[in-house]
Amino acid sequence: MKKNSLLLPNGSSMPILGFGTWQVTDSDALEKALNTALEAGYRHIDTAPVYENEKIIGSVLKKWIDSGKIKRSELFIVTKLPAVGNRPEDVEKWIKKSLEDLQLEYLDLYLIHTPFAFEVAGDELHPCDENGEIRIDTSTDHVAVWSAMEQQVKLGRTKMIGLSNFNIRQIEEILKHAKIQVSMLQVELHVYFQQKELVKYCKEHNIPLTAYSPLGTRGLVKMMNKTEEIPDMLQNATVLEIAKKYKKSAAQILLRYIVQNGIAAIPKSASPKRIKENIQLFDSELEPADVKKLEDLDVGESARICDFSFFKGIRRHPQFPF
Repeated sequence: MKKNSLLLPNGSSMPILGFGTWQVTDSDALEKALNTALEAGYRHIDTAPVYENEKIIGSVLKKWIDSGKIKRSELFIVTKLPAVGNRPEDVEKWIKKSLEDLQLEYLDLYLIHTPFAFEVAGDELHPCDENGEIRIDTSTDHVAVWSAMEQQVKLGRTKMIGLSNFNIRQIEEILKHAKIQVSMLQVELHVYFQQKELVKYCKEHNIPLTAYSPLGTRGLVKMMNKTEEIPDMLQNATVLEIAKKYKKSAAQILLRYIVQNGIAAIPKSASPKRIKENIQLFDSELEPADVKKLEDLDVGESARICDFSFFKGIRRHPQFPF
């Protein structure tokens, strides 16, 4: 890790702090937020087809590139293969669609979004049956999908490939057969849910990590009816005490803790103030005693927010990861 970037297995680097876009579909709000982020210095942008905002992001990026304010080579763009396309024969279709929507010739990183797959049902990203249950495709073959992902690297559509929401067993299966290295694992990770075993495994196998929901995503916590189980980490007394000491916001401390551990983070915000604040992390370092205090806030699996229970019946999939 350099001061503000993460070294990847192929020798290139990725900005360690990115701009997350999950749960931002309003075009005006996203356009304003993305413009603010780019002006503040963010160059790593994370999206996915299931966020239903790639066209908006593509429009903003095109304006910036066409105006000469930014070069494509300065950006690091990440998107993902959706569960509805999680079959080897569908990888090319979905990466081409993302490239078209983002108005880009190549991606910097393309991830398999989930280890489970959904059935194809027209243009539905989350096809459900008459009972509201997600229509799962149980034939998921990770090795075959990974091979199709490798082909996209060879064809120049993406520079690197990786995984999201995979567990250790599932990663190991891919590593046994991979011809191109796994360049990233993106998972939920925050101060209450630090995924220590998974982090240790990835570091041992030279797989960089990106933390999604690094600030706890209160909107999702409420949606999942977990407000009592998972308290607001931005209001945690220990976090606030450390924030006061460093004259930083609680969010800055939480993000600094993650990146100081050599893990990338992709906070999402629509607030210009918070967007600008979140990237101002690199002028100080947390002292070991404060790192230990934050490390001790981990409560493990019970603090997982995104358990995919919003997909009714998903736990029946043989590749459900949790």
